[in-house]
Amino acid sequence: MTKIALITGANRGIGFHIARGLGGHGVHVLLGCRSKADGDAAAAALRAEGVTADALHLDVTDPATVAAAAALVRDRHGRLDILVNNAGIALADGTWASTEMTVETLRTVYETNVFGVVSVTNACAPLLRAADAARIVNVSSEVGSLGVMFDPRSHLWPLQLGAYGSSKTALNALTVSYAKEFWDTPVKVNAVSPGYTDTDLGRPRPLDAASRDTEFTPDPDTWDGATPRKRTPAEGAAIAVELALTGPDGPTGGFFTDDPHYGDRRLPW
Repeated sequence: MTKIALITGANRGIGFHIARGLGGHGVHVLLGCRSKADGDAAAAALRAEGVTADALHLDVTDPATVAAAAALVRDRHGRLDILVNNAGIALADGTWASTEMTVETLRTVYETNVFGVVSVTNACAPLLRAADAARIVNVSSEVGSLGVMFDPRSHLWPLQLGAYGSSKTALNALTVSYAKEFWDTPVKVNAVSPGYTDTDLGRPRPLDAASRDTEFTPDPDTWDGATPRKRTPAEGAAIAVELALTGPDGPTGGFFTDDPHYGDRRLPW
């Protein structure tokens, strides 16, 4: 039976490459996108590569589109084998310092990165339970790891990412919570870190027309001489694809990366 996967934020970047990677394994991928037109274009590009792909209008911050997308999956497929919560944003308001970020920025980031995940996961929960052995993958970030961010030896020590970083820490906590709820079922729930990836979100400043096409290179002095190589979206997507396809003996309730900067694939919470 062909597996059905829903990936949020899938019209570009890591989400698109997660869809491509899963499609390459014969999975029927559903691209959840805020813009249906962008989603249709992305799905058409995947179909041209031989992937079975459809686009769904899905804005994770809009409960109506979340409910409609879940209903469409239910009516067409009756189940959901894989849910990848990939949609995410990072806003800086010109700064990343916690004492300078606004509450409005915090709320905006959390609406997508935290509340949106809860909205989509809960709407899809009956469909995930209807599958033989569903998988939930939450696309987090190494900056959500308290162990990494508060280690003075870490290359991330100089960074202050109050809104984005804390939203990913909250996402990690939700990953544990959902993994515990599904503990006695075949459903497995994990978080992944794609690493420092060449996407719009991977640039640590607000994007505008001038900066969108500008390459960002971290200062080695502020990154403790351990500046990680910027990964391609395909490289960043690989760990999510792997966890989405993990077998019955695979992990649940973990936080994983395949970024070679880290020696251990399991990141600390």
